[in-house]
Amino acid sequence: MSESTLGQIKSFVIRTSRMSPAQKRGWERYGDRFIVPFNGDTVVSQTAFFPEGDPGRAVKLDIGFGMGRELATLAENEPETDFIGVEVHRPGVGRLLLDLGERNLDNVRIVPHDAVEVCRFMLAAESVDAVHLFFPDPWPKARHAKRRLVRSGFPELISRVLKPTGYLYMVTDWEEYAIQMREIMESTALFQNRYTREHRFAPPQSWRPQTAFERKGLAKGHRIYELIYDRLSGV
Repeated sequence: MSESTLGQIKSFVIRTSRMSPAQKRGWERYGDRFIVPFNGDTVVSQTAFFPEGDPGRAVKLDIGFGMGRELATLAENEPETDFIGVEVHRPGVGRLLLDLGERNLDNVRIVPHDAVEVCRFMLAAESVDAVHLFFPDPWPKARHAKRRLVRSGFPELISRVLKPTGYLYMVTDWEEYAIQMREIMESTALFQNRYTREHRFAPPQSWRPQTAFERKGLAKGHRIYELIYDRLSGV
């Protein structure tokens, strides 16, 4: 599967979900403050996302933040870092909007759109210092595996937006998907695995908040697999 087909088969399904009153309140009160609408015709730089911020600050991209609690926690713990969250699930966006507004966190912006299109058309090249992909949909049924986000073309997509020496950090509780992630990332010369010990999985990162999907996986007896890849400069 080539990079050109990466966006044709979606890695998500937008399901009709009713928003809670709190999630609706998040959209109504804070949507204008934190949301940057997708525009495939305009490349958006850091200064466009954070016009009053410092263009020298680190920028981290969070793909598929779910309900957003962990992203809000990271933003609160790293006030000197700017975060861009990408998510298609409207209730999750509403929940994060409410969290950001209630915590008065101004170092997060949200693009409620397909992450592949955001990375391909909207974000400026070499504009982010890190990409986080925490517990993406594993699409466990064999006939659905082609929908996984981390597949052929994914390294090239991510390398476009990452600054040289930036990193990609992925976490999943599905062993088969973890192995696929590792194989896909190590099939190119664009990235280098930060951890070269046996199996090449990373140790748990103490700064990463535990997610709801992680707790569910652990409750089922699943192992957590973590992978960190550094973007190679000059490639």
